[in-house]
Amino acid sequence: MAEFSIRPMKRADLDHAFTWSIREGWNIGVYDHDGFYAADPAGFFLGELDGEPIGSVCGVAYGDSFGFIGIYIVRSEFRGQGYGLPLFQAAMAHLGDRNVGLDGVLAQQENYRRSGFRLAYRNIRYQGLGGGEIPTGCTPLEEIPFPLVEAYDRRHFPAPRTRFLEPWLRQPDSVALGVLRNGELTGYGRIRRFVNGYSIAPLFADDPETADLLFRALRAQRPDQTVFLDVPEINPQAGALAARYGMRLAFETARMYTGPDPDILLAQIYGITSFELG
Repeated sequence: MAEFSIRPMKRADLDHAFTWSIREGWNIGVYDHDGFYAADPAGFFLGELDGEPIGSVCGVAYGDSFGFIGIYIVRSEFRGQGYGLPLFQAAMAHLGDRNVGLDGVLAQQENYRRSGFRLAYRNIRYQGLGGGEIPTGCTPLEEIPFPLVEAYDRRHFPAPRTRFLEPWLRQPDSVALGVLRNGELTGYGRIRRFVNGYSIAPLFADDPETADLLFRALRAQRPDQTVFLDVPEINPQAGALAARYGMRLAFETARMYTGPDPDILLAQIYGITSFELG
């Protein structure tokens, strides 16, 4: 019988997972690899059958209290043979007793419930078109001290993620902007290259007006390109922003947690960072 084994990924192994994801039709960030892996190099796992890579998963630990499951995939020709669950269990074992989140397809909610997850809310991917005039009032994020950005990000994510943010914000073919008022950061966002189109992710802002300003400034960076925004349905102002600019629903996920909902400012989240890592 063939021998199935699971081992920690090296950075180059992550390319397998991205290739499989693209074959499945997942629209993901072209340059996400380095930021993902930097977040927690010990949290990425590769499943091999007689030495052949056939599946992947990550359980990224953000500090001691929070983790996130992503890039969970088994190649289509090997599904239904019992290889997926051991991969999932390896990621969960790495995360230990942390509160764990994931963005799963709606059809898999029941399976995740059986693994101890519960539904918090839906995240909705909206799709529209880039372009428009670039408004004034935004500052390139690289001109803003990183500690300010990191502190602002922490208000909108369940744990510090310095190792992730630094390479994430330096990706090629991306633009990151912030809004400063009286020396304080009141919002920031970034547009990055997807396999198809561009994604505005994240988009955090103190108020709807700042979110609107950042959204217009970011979408204007990529005229005539398809632009996506992943909105937490629980924030109605985020949905209203997408509707205001003629975006339509393209996809949705179930945000689920093993523990209580994290104490973050959901009313200020207009676009999440990533379905894969939260």
